[in-house]
Formats: sequence, structure tokens, C-alpha cells
Amino acid sequence: MLLKTLPVGPLQVNCYLVACPATRTALVIDPGGDSEDILRVLAADDWQPTLIVNTHGHFDHVGGNLRLTEATGAELLIHQLDRPLLDRVTQHAAAFGLSTDPSPQPNRLLKDGDIIDVGTLSFTVLHTPGHSPGGICLAGHGHLFVGDTLFAGSVGRTDLPGGDHQTLIDSIQHRLLPFSDNTIVHPGHGPDTTIGAERKHNPFLRP
Repeated sequence: MLLKTLPVGPLQVNCYLVACPATRTALVIDPGGDSEDILRVLAADDWQPTLIVNTHGHFDHVGGNLRLTEATGAELLIHQLDRPLLDRVTQHAAAFGLSTDPSPQPNRLLKDGDIIDVGTLSFTVLHTPGHSPGGICLAGHGHLFVGDTLFAGSVGRTDLPGGDHQTLIDSIQHRLLPFSDNTIVHPGHGPDTTIGAERKHNPFLRP
């Protein structure tokens, strides 16, 4: 698996570019903005993006959807419960005093257990609500792409519409912590971590 991380947009969301070394096809996870930078990295590595996945529908994770889909023809995927957030992305950004491009409608609505294939790579969709109703994580090849569900030493905020703290903690406990300690966790903001580190040190996950 080939992987690059680009902090993008006004809130410095981690946009992940995941490519298959055999086919050079790529998956773009959470293009929150700075679309031209994302396109330059893809072109420099000769990676061909075929899919764009939003781990959830908040404006800071989807701001590059429009430009990237127009430039690459990649299909846009999001969980079915967060589709309504895409319709309100400009209003959501305005509530924070920011602006963003509107998002196109998704080509495919995801649900728990779906498989996303990128060349020879395969990732499983885990529905992990709590930060948003349709928040998801992607699991595969010893890696977890967790959006704003889990952070190094913290968890996602739950004070936005559709958020619920206990639901979020349940999602982490039941869907993420069963993975092995050496599973690498790629959050939507901040540094990478591991399941083992969060199991041991994250204050929000202690009994």
C-alpha cells in the first residue's frame, strides 16, 4: 500500500492518498480543501484517483469534493446517513465564519460492511456514528482511517447536530478497539497513532 498524507483546508484536515502499487490507482480520503495541492501530488506520483471517500459530511472534510471530481472523474462515496450534510456544506462552513465549495451528490452511498476496492487493495467500511450519524472508518492492510471518530489521546467532538458522546464511545469500543494493538490509526486531524496506544493511554477510553 502506498500512502501520503496532506493537511488541507482551513482546519488542516488530514487528506489521505492511498494507492495500489500494482495498478497506480488511488483512493482519496477526506479532501477537505486545497484541491490543487492534492492534484499536484497525485500527478507527481502518477497515481490515478478512481474513488473519493468522505469519512463524514462536515464541511472541513468535503471541501475538495467538487474540484477533484471535476478534474479526475473519480466517484464520490459517503455513508447514506451523512448524505444530507453534503447538501448543507456551505451553510455549515458559514456557521464557522468560513466558506467552501458546494459538494456534488455522491455516486455511491455506503453502509456498514461494504468493501471498497482500489486496484489490489481492499478496505472494509465500519459504521462508527457519534461524531456524525453517518461517520465511517476504513479498515484494511493493518491500517484504520478513522476520520473524526478517534484521535491520538482524544476522541471526536459530539456537540454538533447529530453528535452523541456515548454513541461515539460505543463505536470506538466495539468497532475499533477489537483490532490488534499494532494497527495504525490515521485520524482526521493530528498525528497517527495505534490502537494499542489509544487502548492504553486515551483518557476517554478508560473504564
